[in-house]
Amino acid sequence: MARVRHERSAGGVLLLALGPEIYVALIELRGGTVLALPKGHIEPGEHPEETAVRETFEETGLRGRSIGELGEISYSFYSRERRTRIVKRVAFFLMRYQAGSPAHHNDEVEGVRLVRLDRAQSALSYRGEKDVLGRALDALTLLAGSDAPTAKERQAPASAGAAL
Repeated sequence: MARVRHERSAGGVLLLALGPEIYVALIELRGGTVLALPKGHIEPGEHPEETAVRETFEETGLRGRSIGELGEISYSFYSRERRTRIVKRVAFFLMRYQAGSPAHHNDEVEGVRLVRLDRAQSALSYRGEKDVLGRALDALTLLAGSDAPTAKERQAPASAGAAL
């Protein structure tokens, strides 16, 4: 019978304004073939929001300030190294860039890629993280008071009459 280990992590959707465009900081893994949101383990006594800020800085070299919660995702995978099934819950936070450079990321990631906000969701490798970015887009729409389509409307098939 396989062992199961439950873990909690937190991460961030870090937004940077460069000129008129907004970019999202994504981490590169597996030779750049996997793009993901920065995230990591919650340390004892640490609040998930603190973890998200810390881990985002460590993995991207970019310091951000949290501006809101984006909810959690859950997933599981088998770790050959630990010979255990890992069940993971990750809390995500929307962040605004404050300082730093992607050149200063830690060695847990292979690189940092700044991807335009309108292209970031399709660039991400994991479905759960695509959903988190959709929530971030919805939060930005609410903050801006825009009538732009929500993530659900953006993903609806054209035959459903959704605004694309």
